[in-house]
Amino acid sequence: MKIQDVPFMTTDWNKISVSEHNGDQGKALWRTLEIGNIRVRMVEYTPGYIADHWCSRGHVLLVTDGELETELKDGRKFKMYPGMSYQVATDAEPHRSSTKTGAKLFIVD
Repeated sequence: MKIQDVPFMTTDWNKISVSEHNGDQGKALWRTLEIGNIRVRMVEYTPGYIADHWCSRGHVLLVTDGELETELKDGRKFKMYPGMSYQVATDAEPHRSSTKTGAKLFIVD
């Protein structure tokens, strides 16, 4: 990842408005900052959330609270807990997330 055209800045995530995204089940609540060539998000999945699509976008994702299950299209599944992250390149391995209990994430893509 080459970050371009992003000056030094701080972000108060509590001041970023929330957008709601429906999954197959549950909701994803995004606080999003798009600057330069990157998107930075604080995301909260409600309990029972299941993504409605396979994602091919590259991400760096950090679980900050709750439990997350990420499934790859090839069938592999990964349980993730606070302090765990994953990194995946664009178009490398389609993936989708779900959570039984709810989860909070910090994502850069």
